[in-house]
Amino acid sequence: MATIYGEDLVEGAEYRLGEYTLTEAEIIDFAKQWDPQAFHTDPQAAESGAYRGIIASGVQTIAVMQRLTVQAVYEGWSVIAGRRVGETLFLRPVRPGDTLTGTAVLRRVVPEALGRTGVDIDIELTCDGKPVLTASFDVLVRTRAAG
Repeated sequence: MATIYGEDLVEGAEYRLGEYTLTEAEIIDFAKQWDPQAFHTDPQAAESGAYRGIIASGVQTIAVMQRLTVQAVYEGWSVIAGRRVGETLFLRPVRPGDTLTGTAVLRRVVPEALGRTGVDIDIELTCDGKPVLTASFDVLVRTRAAG
């Protein structure tokens, strides 16, 4: 696979993310370890709660977004590291059986010192065409000379 360096990236470029479907078992297992609130872990309690059923933890939704972004975007880049997570909005609940997908858009690409490029990325995760999460990230990518 060809490696993409900072100088190859273009502001406004849009990447289509793959898909991931969450099961009820995955949602419950994740929440039991990382976000053990009843509306994530207990189907009976969740049914009588505000969401009328189990919903995924926001942390799990972020993890799915990261996986999809790595697979569709970062795997081909010469990434150094993530530098900042910006505003993250949870717009609607994610339920068992929901298939998540989305887009990543390069908002800003700025050459920096030390053989690196700062890249600001806006990501929107959707289910059935409706946004469930938006987030922004600042990532460092090597330049060709540094790679």
